[in-house]
Amino acid sequence: MARQYWKPSNMLYPLPAILVSCRDSRGRTSVMTAAWAGTVCSDPVMVSVSIRSSRLTHELISDAGEFVISLTTEEMVRAVDYVGVKSGRDIDKFALEGDLKLTESPSRYVASPGIEESPVCLECKVEQVLQLGSHDMFIARVLSTDIDEKYLDENGRFDLAAANLLTYSHGEYYGLGKYLGKFGFSVQKKKQ
Repeated sequence: MARQYWKPSNMLYPLPAILVSCRDSRGRTSVMTAAWAGTVCSDPVMVSVSIRSSRLTHELISDAGEFVISLTTEEMVRAVDYVGVKSGRDIDKFALEGDLKLTESPSRYVASPGIEESPVCLECKVEQVLQLGSHDMFIARVLSTDIDEKYLDENGRFDLAAANLLTYSHGEYYGLGKYLGKFGFSVQKKKQ
């Protein structure tokens, strides 16, 4: 088997294509697309998102100390891409219409809005900021997980398949793949 050795890269793909929304102390709001986000800890529940310091969203989060991460769906792909390439310094991203429309959704514990079109919104309070080079990593405690009830199954569990979540891989968007098994399936006894 032949392998190629490339320069160092961060090819940990696919990643969730998320929206990060925020509101600063003056009431300015913004939303941006990010893929550099992830789980940090399960107890307490913490996540991270890495954002360039030149971005308006970085400025607003730094002021407010909070933000909301919203998962995105295949239906939202045009809006997700658009708010990722346009600056909130130039346009009001919450004033867009048609398939670019994103609607502010009230949050329970933070002033920053969630995204109504999103199946899952994580209300986050910044605990720490790591300056890492091209991006600063905001490490935040999740204060609430807000779920759109239309994505709950008959048992009240989040139905991942029904949500058609959006992922990002090396500059391209994809729908989340099919179910292959649950955690621990490889060591379970086979039914006879």
